[in-house]
Amino acid sequence: MNVRNQALAYGAVLCVTASVSTFVFAQGSAAPGAPTAGAAAAPGGPGAGGARGGGPGRGGFLPEPVPPPQNFTSSTEHYQYLFRLHKGGTRHTYESVPKWEGLWSAAGNTSTGLFVKGGGLGTGGEIIPGVLTPAYEAAFKMRRSLGADYDRLTACEPAGYPRWLLEPYVREFVNTPSQSWWPNDLGNDMRRVYINQEHKNIDGTHSPEGDSIGFWVDDMLIVHTVAIYPNDYFRGQPPTSNQFESVEVWRMVPIANGERRLSVNVTFYDKLSLVRPLTATYTFRRNTALEESGYRLRHWECESNENSFLVTDDKGRPTTQFRLPGEPGFDDVRGADPKRNPDLPRDLVGQEKNPIFEEALKAK
Repeated sequence: MNVRNQALAYGAVLCVTASVSTFVFAQGSAAPGAPTAGAAAAPGGPGAGGARGGGPGRGGFLPEPVPPPQNFTSSTEHYQYLFRLHKGGTRHTYESVPKWEGLWSAAGNTSTGLFVKGGGLGTGGEIIPGVLTPAYEAAFKMRRSLGADYDRLTACEPAGYPRWLLEPYVREFVNTPSQSWWPNDLGNDMRRVYINQEHKNIDGTHSPEGDSIGFWVDDMLIVHTVAIYPNDYFRGQPPTSNQFESVEVWRMVPIANGERRLSVNVTFYDKLSLVRPLTATYTFRRNTALEESGYRLRHWECESNENSFLVTDDKGRPTTQFRLPGEPGFDDVRGADPKRNPDLPRDLVGQEKNPIFEEALKAK
């Protein structure tokens, strides 16, 4: 390794160390009998999966997970402890609130090793015993036995949380003193974090992203999320229950090659599916290539696009399938959707979604 690469690698390790120190500071000092970061990241254990430290680039920055300083009985107790520890946090203005603009893609994470030795998102590897409750471990085994070819997006469902953290597409982070808006490009997954507020649920039900509140500690955002639909950690990963909740610590971290990473240390609570709370880290990199191309987040169009559908084979294995152009039943969402305006004349001019595509079809 040449001197430059040694310096970059050393700098990346320092950034990881600084980030871990930040998360330790945010969580507070460990109490006697509390779990340690090393225990959470033991080889083959719940924190395994993904390289730590390393050099610059997309996968070179990945902080160790930092578990809670105490064995809290609930995510609410955990969050309230942090709120008291930091004396209510920092009250930012529009000028001082951290700016996380840009398009961000998922980078390294430790979550894929929470349930399967060696990590991975397919059906390979051995399930780590004693992480999931017996009912949810059995359900996970059933899901894996049926393959990883089904996706809940088949029915136009949003990815939801916690899968939001691992979606491979881009997301944005818009912070204001009273709210943070975090739209995900996939499935219109918009997370809203209400700053220095209490949880509210006037609907009396749960939602795909849940209800998130938070507070700033200088440049760190601590978030508490509750009231979430039963979701997944990712396609083919274990399901969560309607008791799933989390506490997150977010921070922007510069790394040695001049880039920045958004990093979150998150602890998952779920008394129905988890034997004990789990902690993982996720990182996000700036997707400058898409930014330079002029890409912008749009509304995820799936309500009128019925080209994805569910197929179950004779062995009961569900598979997401797609109708392609030219196949019977294909719905070309670029043109005029016959279901969109049934109260208008079918031949009304100018009702195509995009006249460019209509002209291209005429040219053929």
